[in-house]
Amino acid sequence: MKKLLTTIIGIILLFGCQPRLIEPPSFTLESYPKVDGSTVTIPLSEALAAQLTGSSLEQVRPMIHHSKTHEAYINLIDRQVDLIFVTYPSIEEQRYAQDSDVVLEIIPIVSEAFVFLTHKDNPVDSLTLSQIQDIYQGKITNWNQVGGDDVPIVAYQRPENSGSQSGFLELVMKGLTPMEPPINWIQGSMGDIIDAVATYQNEPDAIGYSYYYFVVDMWGNDQVKLLKVNDVYPNNETIASKQYPIHTHYYAVYRQDEPSNSDVRKIVDWLLSESGQQLAEDFGYVKVN
Repeated sequence: MKKLLTTIIGIILLFGCQPRLIEPPSFTLESYPKVDGSTVTIPLSEALAAQLTGSSLEQVRPMIHHSKTHEAYINLIDRQVDLIFVTYPSIEEQRYAQDSDVVLEIIPIVSEAFVFLTHKDNPVDSLTLSQIQDIYQGKITNWNQVGGDDVPIVAYQRPENSGSQSGFLELVMKGLTPMEPPINWIQGSMGDIIDAVATYQNEPDAIGYSYYYFVVDMWGNDQVKLLKVNDVYPNNETIASKQYPIHTHYYAVYRQDEPSNSDVRKIVDWLLSESGQQLAEDFGYVKVN
């Protein structure tokens, strides 16, 4: 698999580079490239399009269509769109790119954290990464095994190839095989998994996962709480410093055969500039430092 990754994915590593001051490219609503992406990057995509077309958010919303992570990768590889804002590709998406003779350039554009949540009344506030892995392998099945009440753990998951499921497997399980959950423990959307944790039989028994930005800035449910992982609580500061242990990014992804001075490359270049990173931060994202 390592060979597969290095042969089909061109990754531009921009860590350690200071944001630059560059002029933003300018577009009309009609000339703006076709963009797709995950649910959690919709606010970023809208803000970017508004900034670069000199339009309002209300004006650009009808032209920003994010079909979720997996569909966005398929659309990019099939040349239906020019640029996507997503989480890292799943193994299946990488193979589809390889089979389609498409090389992807994957560029980190904002920092993010993969977070775990439970009901606000659950007495457990912190888990180690090892405990989370054991819960999702079915080795820990009761909250009393991690300092909680004597109740079974309901461990929700997301469908295969969803952005958060791919992140869960890559960032958390790290090659470990999660248990096969009952069908009603698989939640179709990131919002569904948050609400399921909040309302599970009116008891604080469930655990789920998502991305920090979605939970805090997009969805919001005052019946859930974020868990510390390895005693570190996820917030903008611990994510930016990478003190929170499950750190990741959102990525701009485009085909490697994009011309060197293409509009797509100009957009990504500006997004990584000082002004572009400030725009991302203004909309609640964490700068990619």
